[in-house]
Amino acid sequence: MSSNKNVDLLVGAQWGDEGKGKVVDMLGSEVDVFVRFQGGANAGHTVISEGQKVVFHLLPSGMLYPGKLCVLGNGLVIDPEQFLAETSELFNKGQDRARLAVSPHAHVVMPYHKMLDKLQEEARGKGRKIGTTGRGIGPCYVDKYSRSGLRVEDLLNPDVLRDRLTYILEEKNQLFTKLYNQKPLPFDEIYEPAKKWGEALAPYVADTRALLRKAVDDGQHILLEGAQAALLDIDHGTYPYVTSSSTSAAGAFTGTGLAPNDLTRVIAVVKAYTTRVGEGPFPTEDFEEAGEILRKNGGEYGATTGRPRRCGWLDIPALKYSMELNGATVIALTKLDVLTNMGGIKVCTAYELDGEKITSWPTDTRVLSELKPVYEILPGWNEDITNCKTFEELPANAQAYVKYIEQMLNTPVFLIGVGADRNQTIVR
Repeated sequence: MSSNKNVDLLVGAQWGDEGKGKVVDMLGSEVDVFVRFQGGANAGHTVISEGQKVVFHLLPSGMLYPGKLCVLGNGLVIDPEQFLAETSELFNKGQDRARLAVSPHAHVVMPYHKMLDKLQEEARGKGRKIGTTGRGIGPCYVDKYSRSGLRVEDLLNPDVLRDRLTYILEEKNQLFTKLYNQKPLPFDEIYEPAKKWGEALAPYVADTRALLRKAVDDGQHILLEGAQAALLDIDHGTYPYVTSSSTSAAGAFTGTGLAPNDLTRVIAVVKAYTTRVGEGPFPTEDFEEAGEILRKNGGEYGATTGRPRRCGWLDIPALKYSMELNGATVIALTKLDVLTNMGGIKVCTAYELDGEKITSWPTDTRVLSELKPVYEILPGWNEDITNCKTFEELPANAQAYVKYIEQMLNTPVFLIGVGADRNQTIVR
């Protein structure tokens, strides 16, 4: 047994879309095991390698590396249709290079979850919508915690599946018919596909907790890949405008079966500006020309939904909160190239509320929606940085911006993204 633990945890530090997929892919050559531990197909991790774009929704971003182990942990909610679509696409392109293992304890997103997701969002009405992706993630987690969910292992046994699904559908159809005025779902239309999903999933199912424990004990390099981001955490995010899982560092342990003392490093992925998809407070959102330029130059459209992202400036109080919440030890700074030609670069260092200055991140969502950002303006740069290979090659003002972030967050930046491709990355 090795005492040299080598477990990295990668988390988004803002509201998601920070470029986590690229960072995972960038680190991939030195990683042995890639792990997803929460969320589901509402994630969208984009990897561009050798000019080819691949978007992972469920699968870990390390799937493009040959000989690696990729794990879907028990904390996920797995959409079998999405899972099989992604694995089939990789197979057809000859890109299914990693070994894949799925926890039998991961919950399954069923068709009725997707229906409920959309019906509930519509029923919330104007001003109360959450901005859900409609992928059934929330309703699936609700069933998990009400102990009425289906797990991957249930799909593997047709008799168990029939018994559990009979009870579940009786309850769901009461909701559909009496609350939402919908037609009841026929049993066979759900059972027969689910049985086939079980047959297709069976070759991948393994005791992932035991696999990860062995990998830790053998000193293998493990990368835990978080989806969404800290400010969307079900407990610590901008509730109710959050996702349905624990997206901060703590979720990695319940979602895998690993222990807190297994962890050796927390990598916080920070975009050089800020974006958000869906509803909820966003103090540094820019509604003027700068916001449009950031969206256009950054290609800020959701990898999962295609929705345009709301864009704005870096928010230091929000990031300080995120760094503390996750125990971040290093920062991976992405999309620095998008700030080229932006002129002066705004950075929010505090807020104003009713004439008072606030330097910390309020936890009350209603307060957050009333804040006015206090900006510091840093000098920008006009030079093309997409071909820079070292920190020293960056323009002086770009270097100063990176150092400013390090100083404000008291955390070193060890990786800088200067373009979309895997190779457009500076490692310090």
